[in-house]
Amino acid sequence: MTLPATPLSSADDYVRHFSSQELPVLRKTRRELEALRAAADTVNAKRIAAVVLGDPLMTMRLLTHLERHRAKSQNHDITTIDRAIMMMGVEPFFHTFADLPTVEDALQAHPRALIGVLKVIGNARRAADHAREWAVVRHDLDPNEITVAALLREATEIVCWVFAPELTQRVYAMQHADPTLRSTVAQKTVFGATADEIQLGLIRAWRLPELLVHLLDETLSENPRVRTVKLAADFARHLAHGWDDAALPTDIDLIEELLRLPRDVLLQRIGVPEEHRGRFTTAPAAD
Repeated sequence: MTLPATPLSSADDYVRHFSSQELPVLRKTRRELEALRAAADTVNAKRIAAVVLGDPLMTMRLLTHLERHRAKSQNHDITTIDRAIMMMGVEPFFHTFADLPTVEDALQAHPRALIGVLKVIGNARRAADHAREWAVVRHDLDPNEITVAALLREATEIVCWVFAPELTQRVYAMQHADPTLRSTVAQKTVFGATADEIQLGLIRAWRLPELLVHLLDETLSENPRVRTVKLAADFARHLAHGWDDAALPTDIDLIEELLRLPRDVLLQRIGVPEEHRGRFTTAPAAD
């Protein structure tokens, strides 16, 4: 696997480079799948799906595999992991995803990048958990679709950490040196392209199901399903900095607007510690 240390010429070049690489998975994912494979006769799709959904990279591998091997007779997209595994079958799944490369091996020479990607993956998991819960509150048609979309919301940043660790570390170093620097400016300076520009190309290259592409499209923010995915990702990313993060009050206002829950109920549901709740309590209107 080649890891560019100097910028490529364009967003399209990054897309070609990233999409030509084999996606690794977390070592934990590989171990858990190997354990399930040893008991394949007693394992069902739901148990496998729980492991897959713990890893955005494994989730991406499964969805892209299905799209690349889509039968001509298949007239609908597979947008949830349970359905994807049921369509493949348990034995073919284990046969297809045996001896998977791992993120830890890929970044063995880049320990700081490994820490960086594990943090982003942790945020993605938390975003998926929040998105699922909020989708249930909203009585969404299929909370599982929302879960997958939220898990993949940071896929481009994860891929950049894995396949361009030195460049990605430079972006973070610039932002650490200047906390007011917008991420798009830092990305453009280092990569010559923004993460959004790369993501648009990767989505096409990965051939994600159309519904998931729709749910990841921020230009459709009036759609409550799209808004659920975006707010969950923003909230998880900001919360990673602690409950004192300056962006959280705005996040919570927007989540309240989306879910239409009383503020005290919302604060309890999203786990705001008692000592921080005063900061997020709406002040009573003046007489």
